[in-house]
Amino acid sequence: MSQKFLREEVDAAVDALLLQQVILYPTDTVWGLGCDAEVPRAVEKVYQLKQRPAEKACIVLVADEQMFARYAEQVPDNLAELLAGQQKPTTYVVKGSRFLAPNLLAADGTIGLRVVQADEFTHKVVRRLGHGLVSTSANISGEPTPAVYKEVSPAIVRGADYVVSWRQDDETRHAPSRVVRVLPDGGLEVLRD
Repeated sequence: MSQKFLREEVDAAVDALLLQQVILYPTDTVWGLGCDAEVPRAVEKVYQLKQRPAEKACIVLVADEQMFARYAEQVPDNLAELLAGQQKPTTYVVKGSRFLAPNLLAADGTIGLRVVQADEFTHKVVRRLGHGLVSTSANISGEPTPAVYKEVSPAIVRGADYVVSWRQDDETRHAPSRVVRVLPDGGLEVLRD
């Protein structure tokens, strides 16, 4: 796929996000639904489309450590070391900051943040947007998670405001991210490996 096509898809996705719309897009793990993490109305639409209970929090993709710090009440002292040592995409559960849409936070005030490192498309979208990007698997709640585009439910495709064309024909299967909770002492508790 060409760099021109990549740029066009990044531009179109960011345009939709700036209009507070919901996009269907390939992430660094599975196909996801996303919106600007600072827009409660867009977050609500993601929950409605997934038919997901509001108490089940989504995660937020960020471009770098600085963006991570915007959305985390407290940043792990060793975040750079943790990111450098990752073997696969890892989501860090931390106390969320006031910059996040309130309806994104779990009941205990936490949020899952993942720095996108390996996926060029998603990294460029988050960087251009300048805000965190909501990421939740592109399925109706309780149904199987779509690893590739052809597994995405037609109802989800119809419900998204913008469907990204990038990697729709890619058959590479990626697993969901590793999820760890950052403990008060800086340690990590593995929630999903």
